[in-house]
Amino acid sequence: MFFELEKGTFDALVFDCDGTLVDSAGAHLYSIQAALSHHGLKMEQEWYSSRHGLGPDDLLDAYEADFKVESLAREDFYQKVNEVFLANLHLIQEIEVVTDVARHWFGTVPLAVASNGVRKNVEATLIATRLRPLFYTIVTAGDVEHAKPAPDVYLEAAHRMRVSPERVIVFEDSNEGLEAAHRAGMRAYDIREALHIRSSR
Repeated sequence: MFFELEKGTFDALVFDCDGTLVDSAGAHLYSIQAALSHHGLKMEQEWYSSRHGLGPDDLLDAYEADFKVESLAREDFYQKVNEVFLANLHLIQEIEVVTDVARHWFGTVPLAVASNGVRKNVEATLIATRLRPLFYTIVTAGDVEHAKPAPDVYLEAAHRMRVSPERVIVFEDSNEGLEAAHRAGMRAYDIREALHIRSSR
């Protein structure tokens, strides 16, 4: 296992979902592109990839600002995005270097998911990849006041698990998520390092 954790040095593990437990970037980008196409707009992969850690509102705010786009009707837009995403769950694959950790520690310490995503999509993603039974606690941006990079989702996950934040280890794949974990007072692994090492072998 790539991540070697020492028993007794932590009380819980918390995982981001998209990009950490699962490779869902393609499915998310496809669904956003489909929704934008109804407005005659496009989103390039390169632009999206550097911002995939943002929550939905922050991502659209950045898109509208960068491309001087008239403000989109968010509720209708998100509904279309979610419809397309849920119809393309087959595009999602688990990231084994991380899911191996969750499976190894399942039943030994509490495991949680803390995501900037929409709850319905996070739940569907975990079910589609057969990861849902590993996690009793799931916190999404809709459960807290502020999404990542604010620490809210991680602090809420610790609260629900009844674990002190400093005794939590987080697994993340974005700068926003890592900032959120650190602001919550938690230790964090940047799983991009593991993916880079693995791909270079």
